[in-house]
Amino acid sequence: MSTFNFHGEVSGPSNFGDGGKIEIHHHGASPAEALSLADELVRQLRAEGQSALVAQAEVVRGELAQAEEEQRPVDRGRVRPALETISLGIAAGSSGLALVQELGRLIIQ
Repeated sequence: MSTFNFHGEVSGPSNFGDGGKIEIHHHGASPAEALSLADELVRQLRAEGQSALVAQAEVVRGELAQAEEEQRPVDRGRVRPALETISLGIAAGSSGLALVQELGRLIIQ
C-alpha cells in the first residue's frame, strides 16, 4: 500500500505541498499475505498437475515462513530463482502464473 502525504495547500500543476515536495511511502504487504499466496500457489500447482514445480513453490513458502518466524526480511536471492523457474514452467494465463506474479511483486520489490 502506498500513501501520498501532502503537507499544506496543493497549488500549481507541479508544485505540490510544502516546498514542492511529494512524499511517497510504500508499506508493502504483510508477511501473512505473502505466505497465504505461497500456500495457494502450492495448492494450485498440485491441482494443475505441475508436480515438478511444486518443489520450487515449497522453497518460496518455506523461506516466507522462516523469515516470518525469525522476524527478518525474506531472502530475495533464494526466492527469486524459484519464482522465475515456476513462471517459466507454468502455462500462460493460468491462475498459478497470476499467483507467481503477485508473489514476485510483493516479495521482490
